[in-house]
Amino acid sequence: MSADVRPIAESDLPSWLSTFNTGFLTPGTPTASDVAQRAEYSDLARMQGGFDTGTGRCVATFRSFTQELTVPGGATVPCSAVSNVAVLPTHRRQGLLTRMMAAELVAARARGDVLSTLIAAEYPIYGRYGYGPAASHHEWEIDVPRTGLDRHRPVPAPGEGRIDLVDAEELRRVGPALHERLRASAHGVVDRNARWWNLATGLEEMSHRPYRLPMHAVYRDAAGEVEGLAVYVADDHWTDAKVPLNTVQVKDLIAVTPGAERALWHFLCSIDWVLKVRTGRRPADDLLPHLLPDPRAARLITAADFLWVRVLDVVRALGARTYAVPGTLVLEVEDPGGPAGGRYRLDAGSGTCTRTDGPAGLRLDVSALGSLYLGEASAVRLAALGRVTELEPGAVALADAVFRTARSPWCPDTF
Repeated sequence: MSADVRPIAESDLPSWLSTFNTGFLTPGTPTASDVAQRAEYSDLARMQGGFDTGTGRCVATFRSFTQELTVPGGATVPCSAVSNVAVLPTHRRQGLLTRMMAAELVAARARGDVLSTLIAAEYPIYGRYGYGPAASHHEWEIDVPRTGLDRHRPVPAPGEGRIDLVDAEELRRVGPALHERLRASAHGVVDRNARWWNLATGLEEMSHRPYRLPMHAVYRDAAGEVEGLAVYVADDHWTDAKVPLNTVQVKDLIAVTPGAERALWHFLCSIDWVLKVRTGRRPADDLLPHLLPDPRAARLITAADFLWVRVLDVVRALGARTYAVPGTLVLEVEDPGGPAGGRYRLDAGSGTCTRTDGPAGLRLDVSALGSLYLGEASAVRLAALGRVTELEPGAVALADAVFRTARSPWCPDTF
């Protein structure tokens, strides 16, 4: 079997969506609403398909879209976010993803994107295209009775602010501005457009992802300023003796102050009938376990890579972020056939990066650079793993000090 790869036309959308659904193990015929939504919100020029040359059937899907990513220091860089990647099991190992990815990276570089980003469903796939895991996530399950919290104490305490339960319309009103404040200071966070909020609050719905009405809690400080929100659902589990054993699943929790974060977690742990709270995706160094009187009440249930980064423009990428310590590094970046290869001089003190012909102190491939970029990965550890090579004594230690950040990067959103 053979297949052609090309950008799709609007007439291809129904078959493209059907293949995407099958690839993501949610087979079904897309509705007219699904097709209309894709046509309205997607850039067809950035949607590729693999089409069987014998039958003309769509057998592979690929899409990218514009995204902004906050980097250390608070600046944002333009990214090409890759999503909806699927190849039918009948057409695997024929190079379809490689061809679609090659076309995407060339187009992204031509558009002026600094990075390409994605969430990797499977670990081994994307390293060969230059992506590196750059921001991980943790999830905890809180055993509420063990927390040591006084469930009879008002949350938050009088005079410290208030928590209100709001409807979806109110969340759409206050959520976007709060998220903009978050991504101005938290690296790894990506932008949320109007459609993100529409889907998150049920204003729009896709047939393969039915909307389940959640509960929304908003934290306001003593002056009435919105500083945090939590979106959550609960199950309905009771014993035969009619004793409630319910679990709250957090779908989204963002806060711009530690006080708001603490208040929202304490609120979730104080809801009647709830014995467990599952936190959803949190940063690797989240405050949560130690916001509880007994941190051991929070059991780590997931620790995994999440956001992957592929550097397209080294000069602009390294020049966009800030660095904790001064120092000068010359990096030899290996990117065979890609746009990032070459030698680069990084002056961490001034935050500038330029191409150079000078001798390199460190050699690494572009995927390792992606892992270092947001500050979570350790250059010392990558060197021990053979992914970074020291060419000048002390270069690895300096790179570790330069690239690492005080807080871990965090991407709250899948895409």
